[in-house]
Amino acid sequence: MSGNHVNDRRRMACELLALGDSAVLVRLGDCIELETNRKVMKLSQRLEAQPFAGWIECVPAFASVAVHYDPVLVLKSRTWEEDGHATLFETVCFRLERYLSNDQQLHLNEQASRTVEIPVCYGGDEGPDLSFVASYNGLTEEEVVAIHTSSDYRVYMLGFAPGFPYLGGLSERIAAPRHQTPRTTIPHGSVGIAGKQTGVYPLATPGGWQLIGQTPLALFRPQDEIPSLLRAGDTVRFIPITRQQYDLYKEGAL
Repeated sequence: MSGNHVNDRRRMACELLALGDSAVLVRLGDCIELETNRKVMKLSQRLEAQPFAGWIECVPAFASVAVHYDPVLVLKSRTWEEDGHATLFETVCFRLERYLSNDQQLHLNEQASRTVEIPVCYGGDEGPDLSFVASYNGLTEEEVVAIHTSSDYRVYMLGFAPGFPYLGGLSERIAAPRHQTPRTTIPHGSVGIAGKQTGVYPLATPGGWQLIGQTPLALFRPQDEIPSLLRAGDTVRFIPITRQQYDLYKEGAL
């Protein structure tokens, strides 16, 4: 691509990388931080609101956006300005750079975050690793629960399994390592900790996170038009409930 495009990317502090022959990875940073993730979400929102010809979808992550496109539609929609491009990747990058031409715009007008409250029954059979997390950090189980429920968490991205939220904002006071040997099956709704992250298993899958509780809410809802309860950019707040309340939620009484 031209030297001007390279200079633009340096100014924008981002990278455009090919993902196969029908996607581009827009990397806006190299670490997990709130400001970078806000830029990720803003770029995704701008593309969804005003997609370029051939655009299919965006997949936001911690510090990047995967932009998927239809090669045939991109080729058919090339303008006279784009006819000289050697590859479709160059054309898509040319179009993406228009969305990134004023980097400051990525800091503005962020959509209001939804706040989703997730009830959690901590400890016992629902949270078999709560005692480990407590002892690992020199705390009581009650203190771990109090710390875990005192923060608001940002959904940085969904991945691993359908609807699985990677949440940022976990206090270092309750951070804990993954299991050396993952469990073969973790019940859906399990709330876990891995390093400095917390998350919720929407499906029964293998996994190595430390399980501290379980929610009766269904995070993955394949029958709905939007099958995931949570979306990237949402705010999550965990609400402690008793085992009796947990059973009532499961029965639909709450």
